[in-house]
Amino acid sequence: MKTIKQINEKIKKGEAVVVTAEEMIKIVEEEGAKKAAEYVDVVTTGTFGAMCSSGVFLNFGHADPPIKMLNIYLNNVLAYGGLAAVDTYIGAAQPNEDPDIDIDYGGAHVIEDLVRGKEIELYAEGYTTDCYPRKEINIRITLDDVNQAIMLNPRNCYQTYAAATNSREEKIYTYMGVLLPEFGNIHYSGAGQLNPLQNDYNPKTNSYNTIGIGTKIFLGGGVGYIVGEGTQHNPPFGTLMVKGNLKEMSDKFLRAATMPMYGPTLYIGLGIPIPVLNEEIAKRCAIRDEDIEVPIYDYGVPRRERPLIGKTTYKDLRSGKICLEVEIDNKKVLKEIKTGSVSSYKKAKEVAEELKKWILEGKFLLTERVAPLGKGECKPMKSDVILVRDIMTKPAITAKPHISIEEASRILMKYDINHLPIVDENGILLGIVTSWDIAKAIALGKKSIDEIMTINVITAKETDPVEIVAKKMEKYSISGIPVVDKNNRVVGIVTSEDLSRLIGR
Repeated sequence: MKTIKQINEKIKKGEAVVVTAEEMIKIVEEEGAKKAAEYVDVVTTGTFGAMCSSGVFLNFGHADPPIKMLNIYLNNVLAYGGLAAVDTYIGAAQPNEDPDIDIDYGGAHVIEDLVRGKEIELYAEGYTTDCYPRKEINIRITLDDVNQAIMLNPRNCYQTYAAATNSREEKIYTYMGVLLPEFGNIHYSGAGQLNPLQNDYNPKTNSYNTIGIGTKIFLGGGVGYIVGEGTQHNPPFGTLMVKGNLKEMSDKFLRAATMPMYGPTLYIGLGIPIPVLNEEIAKRCAIRDEDIEVPIYDYGVPRRERPLIGKTTYKDLRSGKICLEVEIDNKKVLKEIKTGSVSSYKKAKEVAEELKKWILEGKFLLTERVAPLGKGECKPMKSDVILVRDIMTKPAITAKPHISIEEASRILMKYDINHLPIVDENGILLGIVTSWDIAKAIALGKKSIDEIMTINVITAKETDPVEIVAKKMEKYSISGIPVVDKNNRVVGIVTSEDLSRLIGR
């Protein structure tokens, strides 16, 4: 048994044995956990990925005359103004106020620009008081001009992040990147065997061996500390709340990005030294990618509870492709799917190596935690959901493809509708025509429905939230969507009039 105090003394004398988590795997395989525990003093870990739940507290100092800032913008990105007169918090995921820029430059980019030493624009408005007579201010500042720049991130360093795929017939844009249609790819995130929480996790107690409140860490190229468990902390899917001094950080380990058609995010390098106090810790610090199970969820289903498609490991994900049994067109098929990471294992290794270097040079001592991480909770939000089945018109008025334009016109007039799904003898959707299609057909002298019907029909399921249907209508500039079952049989229809009645209700 060793203590952190004893390890720190060895660090000061330059006698400590420090290895990365990757190196520890080989040591334990060759020497065993017992000998590794006797030999190795510290294992360094690392991760580098998109950590949207991040941001920075800034204090600008007082202007002359003073101002109590309420509406605060940094390079036209809104920052929180509900603090004291010249304090603010800018979140990494906040988009730009300019609709032409929007998600291409957000809070994360402001944070990176500050770290790079760039000048940014501060504009703020307030209300006047006797002690704060100034109404507005517009100046340019750098990171050196602010008093404090304290990074405080509510949720970083996910222990295991679920992988994502997409069952839809169209590609979708998510915080896991662009997911291709019909299980065209799988995206994953996380450092796996290098991840700090993986290497310190104790599955017997469902807690962590050494990591806790007060643990000193590597954060964004500078020194940071663990404040406590992060939001949505739920071991073995643990998270961390961390803080650090932005003025000490480096753009080598802190980079802004924008997920296409989703929003800004901040990539951060985070590493934690794990003191090897005993054999159990040594054994856990040799966890391998093939030991870490990763669930794969279908992000094509826009619900809180997404379908579990399968399970894999970080080793298989890093191979570039995996085989999964998936359902396409109501048929189970075995499909080889390409995999891609939205985090960087290479940069995670750099984090672990840099932290190792700091410790070996005596620049970084370990800290005792003052308390373990809390158990945490990850409960869903209490929110109402209105589904398509709650508002759709059923049964839908349908027609067969062989009818004439005149017959279709009479059906639309008889039932006072504008959308007519075309189905076969089993009720399976073949196409759709609208009153506008009929008008064009008459003008062009068309005779039959199959000449004019739209074949590639946008559809919905009964269990889709109405928000998804509304988004589809807006995206494709349509006013009605047939509702189909799993066999593509028409069971109803949702129109813009149905949505309007819902809003009125």
